[in-house]
Amino acid sequence: MTPTRARWLVTLAVASAAAVWLLLRHFYAGLAPLPWTPVPTLLLLGIVEGWAGRGLRARLAGRNRATQNGSGAARLRPLPPIAIARTAALAKASAHAAAVIAGLAAGFVIYLGGSLNKTIPRGDVFSAAGTFVGAIALVAGALYLERSCRVPPDPDERDRSRDR
Repeated sequence: MTPTRARWLVTLAVASAAAVWLLLRHFYAGLAPLPWTPVPTLLLLGIVEGWAGRGLRARLAGRNRATQNGSGAARLRPLPPIAIARTAALAKASAHAAAVIAGLAAGFVIYLGGSLNKTIPRGDVFSAAGTFVGAIALVAGALYLERSCRVPPDPDERDRSRDR
């Protein structure tokens, strides 16, 4: 599995935005108002994934964030490689899904940008803009979690490669 590329996430978002904009031209009048509930959900998921990335990075480095005992920090039990691989897959899937959601929200904002003087489209613009911000937060948290799944190089191996 290769690391997620920002270019691919931007492509997903732009394609989603274009598709939604085209569909809204024909179907917006029949849609219900957009809910605001995705905003806190996406923000919370982004925070949780970022927090998990922070803990995983420390765990892979062999550090414990607990208070140090007189002789130094206690070492944690190493994580099974399959757990790290599953976490990386979750982070990659979250980043892709959040990029699509950000594109959907951006499509709504672009389509409704000229209708801010009407009550319902204005509410939809605010909901879509909040959803966009939440999706970007989830992308950031997911990318950080994915990058945190990389195992740091062993210091002995780095010293050996310098000696060559």
